[in-house]
Amino acid sequence: MVDCPDREGRPVHHLETSQFYRTSDLPKRFEYPSWFYGYGIQKPQEHPFYRTTSSDYGRYPPTIHTVPTSFFPKTQEFSATLAKAGMYRNYSLNTGLDASTC
Repeated sequence: MVDCPDREGRPVHHLETSQFYRTSDLPKRFEYPSWFYGYGIQKPQEHPFYRTTSSDYGRYPPTIHTVPTSFFPKTQEFSATLAKAGMYRNYSLNTGLDASTC
């Protein structure tokens, strides 16, 4: 697989997840994890005072060995129904005392 050329104009060969693992209906972003951008090693180094352990975890982009090999997305059926009907509103009688009057 050859993708966009690098900064010097040479073609870059990217590995596919399906070349190493048996996959099932993967989106392209998981099939080609080299497309991910915006991780810590791809950005300028930040001041050590502001680094956290979670930023250490997210410092490295995913590789073909760390992306999922299967993908089962959720449907938007509930959200679509809720958008049509609107949020539930309670119209019952409020018989409790207000906290400010006690």
